[in-house]
Amino acid sequence: MNEIAPINSTRDEAGISDALPHNIEAEQQLLGAILTNNDIYDRVAAIIGPQHFFEPTHARIFEVAASRIAKNNLASPVTLKAFLEDDEGLKELGGAAYLVRLAGAAISGFAARDYAQMIYDLAIRRELIGLGREISDKAGKVDIASEPKEQIVEAEQALYALGEQGQTDSGFQSFLKAVTDAVNVANAAYQRDGGLAGISTGLTDMDKKLGGLHRSDLLILAGRPSMGKTSLATNIAYNIAKAYQKGTLHDGTEGAVNGGVVGFYSLEMSAEQLAARILSEASEVPSEQIRRGDMTEEEFRRFVEAAKQLEACPLYIDDTPALPISQLAARARRLKRTHGLDVLFIDYLQLVRPATAKDSRVNEVSEITQGLKAIAKELDIPVVALSQLSRQVENRDDKRPQLSDLRESGSIEQDADVVMFVYREEYYKEREKPGDHELDKMQVWMDEMEALRGKAEVIIGKQRHGPIGHIELSFEGQFTRFGNLVKPWQGGGDSF
Repeated sequence: MNEIAPINSTRDEAGISDALPHNIEAEQQLLGAILTNNDIYDRVAAIIGPQHFFEPTHARIFEVAASRIAKNNLASPVTLKAFLEDDEGLKELGGAAYLVRLAGAAISGFAARDYAQMIYDLAIRRELIGLGREISDKAGKVDIASEPKEQIVEAEQALYALGEQGQTDSGFQSFLKAVTDAVNVANAAYQRDGGLAGISTGLTDMDKKLGGLHRSDLLILAGRPSMGKTSLATNIAYNIAKAYQKGTLHDGTEGAVNGGVVGFYSLEMSAEQLAARILSEASEVPSEQIRRGDMTEEEFRRFVEAAKQLEACPLYIDDTPALPISQLAARARRLKRTHGLDVLFIDYLQLVRPATAKDSRVNEVSEITQGLKAIAKELDIPVVALSQLSRQVENRDDKRPQLSDLRESGSIEQDADVVMFVYREEYYKEREKPGDHELDKMQVWMDEMEALRGKAEVIIGKQRHGPIGHIELSFEGQFTRFGNLVKPWQGGGDSF
Protein backbone atom coordinates (compact mmCIF):
# COMPACT_ATOMS: atom_id res chain seq x y z
CA MET A 1 0.00 0.00 0.00
CA ASN A 2 1.36 3.42 -0.92
CA GLU A 3 1.96 5.78 1.97
CA ILE A 4 0.27 9.19 1.80
CA ALA A 5 2.06 12.15 3.27
CA PRO A 6 0.12 13.56 6.25
CA ILE A 7 -1.90 16.68 5.47
CA ASN A 8 -0.87 19.78 7.31
CA SER A 9 -4.19 20.91 8.68
CA THR A 10 -2.67 24.11 10.06
CA ARG A 11 -3.62 25.65 6.71
CA ASP A 12 -6.80 26.70 8.54
CA GLU A 13 -6.28 30.42 9.17
CA ALA A 14 -8.23 30.34 12.44
CA GLY A 15 -5.63 27.96 13.87
CA ILE A 16 -8.41 25.92 15.50
CA SER A 17 -8.54 22.98 13.08
CA ASP A 18 -6.07 20.74 14.91
CA ALA A 19 -8.19 20.96 18.08
CA LEU A 20 -11.30 19.66 16.32
CA PRO A 21 -11.92 15.89 16.14
CA HIS A 22 -11.04 14.44 12.73
CA ASN A 23 -9.38 11.45 11.04
CA ILE A 24 -7.57 12.39 7.85
CA GLU A 25 -6.39 8.82 7.22
CA ALA A 26 -9.98 7.48 7.29
CA GLU A 27 -11.01 10.15 4.77
CA GLN A 28 -8.07 9.31 2.50
CA GLN A 29 -8.70 5.57 2.54
CA LEU A 30 -12.47 5.90 1.98
CA LEU A 31 -11.92 8.22 -0.98
CA GLY A 32 -9.35 5.77 -2.34
CA ALA A 33 -11.88 2.93 -2.08
CA ILE A 34 -14.48 4.95 -4.00
CA LEU A 35 -11.98 5.88 -6.74
CA THR A 36 -10.99 2.22 -7.23
CA ASN A 37 -14.53 0.79 -6.96
CA ASN A 38 -17.38 3.21 -7.73
CA ASP A 39 -19.98 0.76 -6.37
CA ILE A 40 -18.74 1.57 -2.85
CA TYR A 41 -20.19 5.07 -3.22
CA ASP A 42 -23.73 3.64 -3.17
CA ARG A 43 -23.00 1.93 0.15
CA VAL A 44 -21.87 5.13 1.87
CA ALA A 45 -23.93 7.83 0.12
CA ALA A 46 -26.78 7.47 2.65
CA ILE A 47 -24.33 8.06 5.53
CA ILE A 48 -22.08 10.91 4.44
CA GLY A 49 -21.90 13.85 2.07
CA PRO A 50 -19.16 16.32 1.11
CA GLN A 51 -19.98 18.46 4.19
CA HIS A 52 -18.84 15.68 6.54
CA PHE A 53 -15.20 15.71 5.38
CA PHE A 54 -12.81 17.68 7.57
CA GLU A 55 -10.26 18.38 4.85
CA PRO A 56 -11.85 20.79 2.29
CA THR A 57 -9.96 19.21 -0.62
CA HIS A 58 -11.35 15.79 0.30
CA ALA A 59 -14.86 17.28 0.31
CA ARG A 60 -14.34 18.59 -3.23
CA ILE A 61 -12.91 15.24 -4.45
CA PHE A 62 -15.92 13.42 -2.96
CA GLU A 63 -18.34 15.93 -4.53
CA VAL A 64 -16.83 15.59 -8.04
CA ALA A 65 -16.69 11.79 -7.74
CA ALA A 66 -20.33 11.65 -6.53
CA SER A 67 -21.43 13.88 -9.40
CA ARG A 68 -19.78 11.63 -12.01
CA ILE A 69 -21.05 8.39 -10.44
CA ALA A 70 -24.59 9.81 -10.34
CA LYS A 71 -24.38 10.27 -14.13
CA ASN A 72 -23.11 6.68 -14.58
CA ASN A 73 -19.68 8.00 -15.51
CA LEU A 74 -16.41 6.56 -14.20
CA ALA A 75 -14.82 8.35 -11.23
CA SER A 76 -11.11 7.46 -11.11
CA PRO A 77 -7.86 9.38 -10.53
CA VAL A 78 -7.55 9.82 -14.30
CA THR A 79 -11.12 11.07 -14.93
CA LEU A 80 -11.13 13.35 -11.86
CA LYS A 81 -7.81 14.95 -12.82
CA ALA A 82 -9.46 17.10 -15.51
CA PHE A 83 -12.01 18.52 -13.06
CA LEU A 84 -9.55 19.26 -10.25
CA GLU A 85 -6.48 20.46 -12.17
CA ASP A 86 -6.96 24.06 -11.05
CA ASP A 87 -7.92 23.24 -7.46
CA GLU A 88 -5.47 25.14 -5.23
CA GLY A 89 -5.97 22.76 -2.31
CA LEU A 90 -5.14 19.73 -4.42
CA LYS A 91 -2.03 21.48 -5.82
CA GLU A 92 -0.77 21.93 -2.25
CA LEU A 93 -1.21 18.21 -1.64
CA GLY A 94 0.68 17.17 -4.79
CA GLY A 95 -1.83 17.66 -7.59
CA ALA A 96 -3.00 14.70 -9.71
CA ALA A 97 -0.35 12.46 -8.11
CA TYR A 98 -2.29 12.79 -4.82
CA LEU A 99 -5.38 11.20 -6.44
CA VAL A 100 -3.23 8.25 -7.55
CA ARG A 101 -1.83 7.87 -4.03
CA LEU A 102 -5.41 7.93 -2.61
CA ALA A 103 -6.37 5.04 -4.92
CA GLY A 104 -3.26 3.16 -3.84
CA ALA A 105 -4.20 3.51 -0.14
CA ALA A 106 -7.78 2.23 -0.62
CA ILE A 107 -9.43 0.08 2.04
CA SER A 108 -11.35 -3.07 1.16
CA GLY A 109 -15.02 -2.59 0.30
CA PHE A 110 -16.49 -4.36 3.34
CA ALA A 111 -14.97 -1.77 5.72
CA ALA A 112 -16.26 1.24 3.75
CA ARG A 113 -19.46 1.74 5.78
CA ASP A 114 -17.52 1.66 9.06
CA TYR A 115 -15.11 4.32 7.79
CA ALA A 116 -18.02 6.43 6.48
CA GLN A 117 -19.79 6.18 9.86
CA MET A 118 -16.59 7.25 11.64
CA ILE A 119 -16.23 10.29 9.36
CA TYR A 120 -19.90 11.17 9.92
CA ASP A 121 -19.63 10.85 13.73
CA LEU A 122 -16.55 13.07 13.83
CA ALA A 123 -18.36 15.68 11.66
CA ILE A 124 -21.28 15.73 14.13
CA ARG A 125 -18.84 16.20 17.00
CA ARG A 126 -17.31 19.18 15.19
CA GLU A 127 -20.78 20.65 14.62
CA LEU A 128 -21.55 20.16 18.30
CA ILE A 129 -18.35 21.99 19.28
CA GLY A 130 -19.16 24.79 16.81
CA LEU A 131 -22.69 25.06 18.18
CA GLY A 132 -21.34 25.24 21.73
CA ARG A 133 -18.98 28.03 20.78
CA GLU A 134 -21.79 29.88 18.99
CA ILE A 135 -24.04 29.61 22.07
CA SER A 136 -21.17 30.81 24.27
CA ASP A 137 -20.38 33.76 21.99
CA LYS A 138 -24.02 34.84 21.80
CA ALA A 139 -24.43 34.58 25.55
CA GLY A 140 -21.27 36.66 26.04
CA LYS A 141 -22.64 39.53 23.95
CA VAL A 142 -25.07 41.65 25.92
CA ASP A 143 -27.47 42.66 23.16
CA ILE A 144 -30.89 44.18 23.91
CA ALA A 145 -32.32 42.59 20.74
CA SER A 146 -31.32 39.08 21.84
CA GLU A 147 -33.06 38.04 25.06
CA PRO A 148 -31.59 35.09 27.03
CA LYS A 149 -34.92 33.19 26.78
CA GLU A 150 -34.84 33.50 22.99
CA GLN A 151 -31.24 32.29 22.95
CA ILE A 152 -32.24 29.19 24.94
CA VAL A 153 -35.04 28.41 22.46
CA GLU A 154 -32.67 28.89 19.49
CA ALA A 155 -30.04 26.67 21.14
CA GLU A 156 -32.58 23.93 21.86
CA GLN A 157 -33.86 24.08 18.30
CA ALA A 158 -30.33 23.82 16.87
CA LEU A 159 -29.45 20.94 19.21
CA TYR A 160 -32.64 19.08 18.34
CA ALA A 161 -31.97 19.52 14.61
CA LEU A 162 -28.44 18.21 15.15
CA GLY A 163 -29.76 15.27 17.18
CA GLU A 164 -32.23 14.34 14.44
CA GLN A 165 -29.55 14.35 11.70
CA GLY A 166 -29.07 10.99 10.09
CA GLN A 167 -32.28 9.59 11.57
CA THR A 168 -34.40 10.31 8.52
CA ASP A 169 -33.55 10.52 4.85
CA SER A 170 -34.03 14.01 3.51
CA GLY A 171 -34.69 15.16 -0.03
CA PHE A 172 -36.08 12.89 -2.72
CA GLN A 173 -36.72 9.22 -2.08
CA SER A 174 -37.41 6.46 -4.57
CA PHE A 175 -40.98 5.42 -5.24
CA LEU A 176 -40.00 1.93 -4.04
CA LYS A 177 -39.18 3.33 -0.58
CA ALA A 178 -42.41 5.36 -0.52
CA VAL A 179 -44.41 2.26 -1.48
CA THR A 180 -42.62 0.17 1.17
CA ASP A 181 -43.43 2.78 3.83
CA ALA A 182 -47.09 2.82 2.74
CA VAL A 183 -47.25 -0.99 2.96
CA ASN A 184 -45.68 -0.89 6.44
CA VAL A 185 -48.30 1.63 7.61
CA ALA A 186 -51.11 -0.51 6.14
CA ASN A 187 -49.62 -3.64 7.75
CA ALA A 188 -49.43 -1.91 11.13
CA ALA A 189 -53.07 -0.83 10.74
CA TYR A 190 -54.08 -4.37 9.77
CA GLN A 191 -52.40 -5.85 12.85
CA ARG A 192 -53.58 -3.16 15.27
CA ASP A 193 -56.86 -3.54 17.12
CA GLY A 194 -59.61 -1.88 15.10
CA GLY A 195 -57.50 -1.72 11.94
CA LEU A 196 -56.40 1.91 12.27
CA ALA A 197 -53.49 3.55 10.48
CA GLY A 198 -53.28 6.25 13.16
CA ILE A 199 -53.64 6.50 16.94
CA SER A 200 -57.10 5.54 18.18
CA THR A 201 -59.16 8.35 19.75
CA GLY A 202 -61.12 5.82 21.81
CA LEU A 203 -64.30 6.92 19.99
CA THR A 204 -65.33 4.21 17.51
CA ASP A 205 -67.27 6.33 14.99
CA MET A 206 -64.61 9.03 14.97
CA ASP A 207 -61.90 6.42 14.35
CA LYS A 208 -63.89 5.00 11.43
CA LYS A 209 -64.14 8.44 9.79
CA LEU A 210 -60.56 9.57 10.49
CA GLY A 211 -58.72 6.25 10.59
CA GLY A 212 -57.25 7.45 13.89
CA LEU A 213 -54.93 10.44 14.40
CA HIS A 214 -52.23 10.31 11.72
CA ARG A 215 -48.58 11.28 12.15
CA SER A 216 -47.52 14.71 10.87
CA ASP A 217 -51.17 15.84 10.58
CA LEU A 218 -52.51 19.12 11.98
CA LEU A 219 -56.09 18.65 13.19
CA ILE A 220 -58.27 21.62 14.13
CA LEU A 221 -61.11 21.02 16.60
CA ALA A 222 -63.34 24.09 16.61
CA GLY A 223 -66.54 25.17 18.29
CA ARG A 224 -68.45 28.01 19.95
CA PRO A 225 -68.08 28.44 23.74
CA SER A 226 -69.89 25.76 25.82
CA MET A 227 -69.99 23.28 22.92
CA GLY A 228 -67.51 21.04 24.75
CA LYS A 229 -64.39 21.23 22.58
CA THR A 230 -62.04 21.21 25.61
CA SER A 231 -64.01 18.26 27.05
CA LEU A 232 -63.70 16.34 23.78
CA ALA A 233 -59.96 17.10 23.58
CA THR A 234 -59.36 15.96 27.19
CA ASN A 235 -61.47 12.83 26.58
CA ILE A 236 -59.39 11.88 23.52
CA ALA A 237 -56.11 12.75 25.29
CA TYR A 238 -57.06 10.58 28.28
CA ASN A 239 -58.16 7.68 26.03
CA ILE A 240 -54.81 7.75 24.19
CA ALA A 241 -52.72 7.97 27.38
CA LYS A 242 -54.80 5.26 29.10
CA ALA A 243 -54.28 2.85 26.15
CA TYR A 244 -50.49 3.42 26.02
CA GLN A 245 -48.45 0.27 25.48
CA LYS A 246 -44.76 0.28 24.66
CA GLY A 247 -43.26 -2.28 22.30
CA THR A 248 -41.19 -2.92 19.17
CA LEU A 249 -42.39 -1.19 16.01
CA HIS A 250 -42.20 -2.63 12.47
CA ASP A 251 -38.91 -0.79 11.83
CA GLY A 252 -37.28 -2.40 14.88
CA THR A 253 -37.32 0.71 17.08
CA GLU A 254 -39.12 0.98 20.41
CA GLY A 255 -42.28 3.06 20.63
CA ALA A 256 -46.02 3.07 21.26
CA VAL A 257 -47.72 0.00 19.78
CA ASN A 258 -51.03 1.17 21.22
CA GLY A 259 -52.13 4.56 22.56
CA GLY A 260 -49.30 7.01 23.13
CA VAL A 261 -47.54 9.63 25.23
CA VAL A 262 -49.65 12.80 25.25
CA GLY A 263 -48.60 16.43 25.63
CA PHE A 264 -51.37 18.92 26.47
CA TYR A 265 -50.89 22.70 26.34
CA SER A 266 -53.69 24.19 28.44
CA LEU A 267 -53.42 27.91 27.79
CA GLU A 268 -56.88 28.69 29.16
CA MET A 269 -57.36 26.41 32.16
CA SER A 270 -54.89 25.53 34.91
CA ALA A 271 -53.38 22.05 35.06
CA GLU A 272 -55.38 21.38 38.24
CA GLN A 273 -58.68 22.31 36.55
CA LEU A 274 -57.85 20.14 33.55
CA ALA A 275 -56.92 17.22 35.82
CA ALA A 276 -60.23 17.65 37.68
CA ARG A 277 -62.12 17.33 34.36
CA ILE A 278 -60.29 14.14 33.46
CA LEU A 279 -60.83 12.76 36.97
CA SER A 280 -64.55 13.57 36.73
CA GLU A 281 -64.75 11.58 33.51
CA ALA A 282 -62.72 8.65 34.86
CA SER A 283 -64.46 8.44 38.26
CA GLU A 284 -67.99 9.37 37.10
CA VAL A 285 -68.25 12.05 39.76
CA PRO A 286 -69.75 15.36 38.51
CA SER A 287 -67.07 18.02 38.09
CA GLU A 288 -68.97 20.65 40.12
CA GLN A 289 -69.09 18.21 43.07
CA ILE A 290 -65.32 17.69 42.78
CA ARG A 291 -64.78 21.47 42.86
CA ARG A 292 -66.96 21.86 45.94
CA GLY A 293 -65.69 18.70 47.63
CA ASP A 294 -69.32 17.61 47.91
CA MET A 295 -68.93 13.83 47.52
CA THR A 296 -70.33 10.76 49.21
CA GLU A 297 -67.89 8.22 50.62
CA GLU A 298 -68.39 5.94 47.62
CA GLU A 299 -67.85 8.82 45.15
CA PHE A 300 -64.69 9.88 46.98
CA ARG A 301 -63.40 6.28 46.89
CA ARG A 302 -64.03 6.16 43.10
CA PHE A 303 -62.33 9.54 42.78
CA VAL A 304 -59.19 8.33 44.63
CA GLU A 305 -59.12 5.07 42.63
CA ALA A 306 -59.31 7.02 39.37
CA ALA A 307 -56.50 9.32 40.58
CA LYS A 308 -54.29 6.26 41.30
CA GLN A 309 -54.92 4.86 37.81
CA LEU A 310 -54.17 8.24 36.24
CA GLU A 311 -50.77 8.42 37.96
CA ALA A 312 -49.43 5.83 35.52
CA CYS A 313 -50.87 7.59 32.42
CA PRO A 314 -48.23 9.30 30.25
CA LEU A 315 -50.19 12.57 30.04
CA TYR A 316 -48.11 15.75 30.46
CA ILE A 317 -49.80 19.13 30.97
CA ASP A 318 -48.24 22.57 30.45
CA ASP A 319 -50.49 25.41 31.61
CA THR A 320 -48.11 28.34 30.96
CA PRO A 321 -50.33 31.16 29.60
CA ALA A 322 -49.68 33.10 26.36
CA LEU A 323 -46.86 30.88 25.09
CA PRO A 324 -45.08 32.06 21.92
CA ILE A 325 -45.12 29.48 19.11
CA SER A 326 -41.31 29.19 19.28
CA GLN A 327 -41.43 28.31 23.01
CA LEU A 328 -44.27 25.89 22.40
CA ALA A 329 -42.20 24.08 19.76
CA ALA A 330 -39.09 24.02 21.98
CA ARG A 331 -41.01 22.52 24.93
CA ALA A 332 -42.58 19.88 22.66
CA ARG A 333 -39.11 18.89 21.42
CA ARG A 334 -37.86 18.67 25.00
CA LEU A 335 -40.81 16.47 26.01
CA LYS A 336 -40.21 14.13 23.07
CA ARG A 337 -36.53 13.91 23.96
CA THR A 338 -37.08 13.23 27.66
CA HIS A 339 -40.33 11.23 27.93
CA GLY A 340 -41.38 10.58 24.33
CA LEU A 341 -44.31 12.25 22.56
CA ASP A 342 -46.93 10.63 20.30
CA VAL A 343 -49.66 13.30 20.11
CA LEU A 344 -49.87 16.98 21.08
CA PHE A 345 -52.96 19.01 22.06
CA ILE A 346 -53.19 22.84 22.17
CA ASP A 347 -56.12 24.48 23.96
CA TYR A 348 -56.54 26.78 22.22
CA LEU A 349 -54.99 28.21 19.05
CA GLN A 350 -56.01 31.87 19.51
CA LEU A 351 -54.20 31.99 22.88
CA VAL A 352 -50.82 31.08 21.34
CA ARG A 353 -48.63 34.09 20.66
CA PRO A 354 -46.68 34.60 17.43
CA ALA A 355 -42.88 34.71 17.73
CA THR A 356 -42.93 38.35 16.59
CA ALA A 357 -45.78 40.85 16.53
CA LYS A 358 -47.36 41.18 13.08
CA ASP A 359 -49.24 44.03 11.40
CA SER A 360 -52.51 42.06 11.41
CA ARG A 361 -54.16 39.31 13.42
CA VAL A 362 -54.63 37.23 10.25
CA ASN A 363 -50.84 37.19 9.70
CA GLU A 364 -50.25 36.27 13.35
CA VAL A 365 -52.66 33.31 13.16
CA SER A 366 -51.06 32.28 9.87
CA GLU A 367 -47.63 32.14 11.56
CA ILE A 368 -49.09 30.10 14.44
CA THR A 369 -50.87 27.53 12.21
CA GLN A 370 -47.78 27.17 10.01
CA GLY A 371 -45.70 26.70 13.18
CA LEU A 372 -48.07 23.99 14.46
CA LYS A 373 -47.96 22.17 11.11
CA ALA A 374 -44.15 22.41 11.20
CA ILE A 375 -44.13 20.85 14.71
CA ALA A 376 -46.35 17.99 13.47
CA LYS A 377 -43.97 17.26 10.59
CA GLU A 378 -40.73 17.79 12.52
CA LEU A 379 -41.72 15.59 15.49
CA ASP A 380 -43.71 13.19 13.24
CA ILE A 381 -46.79 13.32 15.50
CA PRO A 382 -50.43 14.40 15.14
CA VAL A 383 -51.06 17.91 16.54
CA VAL A 384 -54.63 18.68 17.64
CA ALA A 385 -55.29 22.41 18.05
CA LEU A 386 -58.57 23.75 19.42
CA SER A 387 -60.00 26.91 17.86
CA GLN A 388 -62.74 29.41 18.59
CA LEU A 389 -65.46 30.15 16.05
CA SER A 390 -66.69 33.61 15.11
CA ARG A 391 -70.08 34.88 16.35
CA GLN A 392 -71.66 34.77 12.90
CA VAL A 393 -72.77 31.20 13.78
CA GLU A 394 -75.26 32.67 16.26
CA ASN A 395 -76.91 34.82 13.55
CA ARG A 396 -78.00 31.83 11.44
CA ASP A 397 -81.11 29.72 11.91
CA ASP A 398 -79.02 26.58 11.42
CA LYS A 399 -76.29 26.89 14.04
CA ARG A 400 -74.18 24.08 12.60
CA PRO A 401 -70.66 25.48 12.05
CA GLN A 402 -68.92 25.58 8.67
CA LEU A 403 -65.37 26.32 7.50
CA SER A 404 -66.08 30.04 6.94
CA ASP A 405 -66.95 30.37 10.67
CA LEU A 406 -63.35 29.79 11.71
CA ARG A 407 -61.78 32.95 13.05
CA GLU A 408 -59.08 34.14 10.65
CA SER A 409 -60.26 31.11 8.67
CA GLY A 410 -58.00 31.41 5.59
CA SER A 411 -54.74 30.24 7.16
CA ILE A 412 -56.35 27.75 9.56
CA GLU A 413 -58.32 26.08 6.77
CA GLN A 414 -55.31 26.06 4.46
CA ASP A 415 -52.72 24.61 6.89
CA ALA A 416 -54.96 22.03 8.60
CA ASP A 417 -55.19 18.46 7.35
CA VAL A 418 -58.46 17.93 9.23
CA VAL A 419 -61.00 20.49 10.47
CA MET A 420 -63.70 19.28 12.89
CA PHE A 421 -66.51 21.17 14.60
CA VAL A 422 -68.18 20.23 17.88
CA TYR A 423 -71.91 20.95 17.83
CA ARG A 424 -74.55 20.28 20.46
CA GLU A 425 -78.05 21.22 19.28
CA GLU A 426 -79.30 20.58 22.82
CA TYR A 427 -77.41 23.70 24.00
CA TYR A 428 -79.29 25.97 21.56
CA LYS A 429 -82.67 24.24 21.96
CA GLU A 430 -82.44 24.72 25.72
CA ARG A 431 -82.35 28.50 25.16
CA GLU A 432 -85.53 28.37 23.05
CA LYS A 433 -87.67 27.26 25.97
CA PRO A 434 -91.17 28.78 25.57
CA GLY A 435 -93.05 30.50 28.38
CA ASP A 436 -94.98 28.40 30.91
CA HIS A 437 -98.29 29.70 29.53
CA GLU A 438 -97.55 28.38 26.01
CA LEU A 439 -98.57 24.80 26.73
CA ASP A 440 -98.63 23.51 23.13
CA LYS A 441 -95.21 24.95 22.36
CA MET A 442 -93.89 23.67 25.70
CA GLN A 443 -94.91 20.09 24.85
CA VAL A 444 -93.26 20.25 21.43
CA TRP A 445 -90.13 21.77 23.00
CA MET A 446 -89.97 19.04 25.66
CA ASP A 447 -90.29 16.32 23.01
CA GLU A 448 -87.49 17.91 20.97
CA MET A 449 -85.29 18.26 24.06
CA GLU A 450 -85.84 14.60 24.92
CA ALA A 451 -84.73 13.56 21.43
CA LEU A 452 -81.59 15.74 21.67
CA ARG A 453 -80.64 15.04 25.29
CA GLY A 454 -77.19 13.52 25.76
CA LYS A 455 -76.30 13.76 22.07
CA ALA A 456 -73.51 15.65 20.35
CA GLU A 457 -72.26 15.94 16.80
CA VAL A 458 -68.76 16.27 15.39
CA ILE A 459 -68.84 17.70 11.88
CA ILE A 460 -65.79 16.98 9.69
CA GLY A 461 -65.60 20.06 7.46
CA LYS A 462 -62.28 19.13 5.84
CA GLN A 463 -60.19 15.98 5.67
CA ARG A 464 -57.24 15.90 3.32
CA HIS A 465 -57.00 12.11 3.22
CA GLY A 466 -60.58 10.99 3.78
CA PRO A 467 -64.28 11.78 3.67
CA ILE A 468 -66.11 14.67 5.28
CA GLY A 469 -69.34 14.09 7.17
CA HIS A 470 -70.98 13.87 10.59
CA ILE A 471 -70.11 11.78 13.65
CA GLU A 472 -72.71 11.26 16.37
CA LEU A 473 -71.47 11.01 19.95
CA SER A 474 -73.05 10.78 23.37
CA PHE A 475 -72.39 13.62 25.82
CA GLU A 476 -72.73 13.46 29.58
CA GLY A 477 -72.52 17.07 30.72
CA GLN A 478 -72.20 16.28 34.42
CA PHE A 479 -68.99 14.29 33.78
CA THR A 480 -67.89 16.45 30.79
CA ARG A 481 -67.61 13.17 28.89
CA PHE A 482 -68.10 12.29 25.24
CA GLY A 483 -68.64 8.65 24.30
CA ASN A 484 -69.80 6.26 21.62
CA LEU A 485 -73.49 6.74 20.88
CA VAL A 486 -75.48 3.52 21.08
CA LYS A 487 -77.56 3.20 17.90
CA PRO A 488 -81.21 2.03 18.16
CA TRP A 489 -80.29 -1.32 16.55
CA GLN A 490 -77.43 -1.92 19.01
CA GLY A 491 -78.13 -3.64 22.29
CA GLY A 492 -75.49 -1.84 24.37
CA GLY A 493 -72.19 0.01 24.31
CA ASP A 494 -69.53 1.67 26.33
CA SER A 495 -68.81 5.27 27.00
CA PHE A 496 -65.20 6.36 27.12
